[in-house]
Amino acid sequence: MSELPNALTVDVEDYFHVSALAPHIPRSRWPRMPCRVERNTERILEALEARGARATFFVLGWVAERHPVLVRRIVDGGHELASHGYGHRRVGELGERAFREDAVRARELLEQIGGVAVRGYRAPSFSIGARTPWAHRVLRETGHRYSSSVYPVRHDHYGDPEAPRFPHQREDDGVMELPVTTVRLFGRNWPAAGGGYFRLLPYAVSRRCLQRVHAADRRPCIFYFHPWEIDPGQPRQPGLPWKTRFRHYLNLERMEPRLHRLLGDFRWDRLDRVFPGAAGEAAS
Repeated sequence: MSELPNALTVDVEDYFHVSALAPHIPRSRWPRMPCRVERNTERILEALEARGARATFFVLGWVAERHPVLVRRIVDGGHELASHGYGHRRVGELGERAFREDAVRARELLEQIGGVAVRGYRAPSFSIGARTPWAHRVLRETGHRYSSSVYPVRHDHYGDPEAPRFPHQREDDGVMELPVTTVRLFGRNWPAAGGGYFRLLPYAVSRRCLQRVHAADRRPCIFYFHPWEIDPGQPRQPGLPWKTRFRHYLNLERMEPRLHRLLGDFRWDRLDRVFPGAAGEAAS
């Protein structure tokens, strides 16, 4: 097992919240969809407890409102409770005013249910970047201390390849940005932090990438995944384009065994412990 501690993060949303499925599952259908997020997150909590690992859970406000016992279970398990916003809308789609309202609604709801301060935020689909220069300031003004919302890669749905690869304190608004991990190869940043690439590539590739960041950059890694990724039995949605279908359903049956291997090969903890600067006092 690697001796350098890393941060494990879980974006707590259900399969029908995924941005790529938004054109095919209208929000009006969400309350009628079979919810599977609670049981999937419980399995993750059990796996973490068995390994003595802790994580940061970025919980969607929509989920917290309907599954308050799950939120308290996360807190009682010694994990960090953080915000994934309320309605899983991309930041640029919301605009500054609606983003502020969404961030406040989610944070207040999570704190009320969880009984702890919520300092961290992760934008749906890593949708903070060069096109939303106001977003970090809004997060600071709404009481958040850090963000993990910028993915410094080139991707068709998200990413800012020019953004810093590692955690940094932003000078203009004071928010700490904690980007998920990338590996630098051939003059380009490559994803090395979970998501679809963790399911697509052999496990050994992901393990080697994390080890490279430890050895070459001497930095902790930040890894992320979703509860729906360990659920191969989730309802299949008809009529999806092949690319969306491939990305969403690829190797779901392999995800949970890989997660167990990941927990055994590396040390994992909460974001606010791996990066103590993220645990500073939130703005009032």
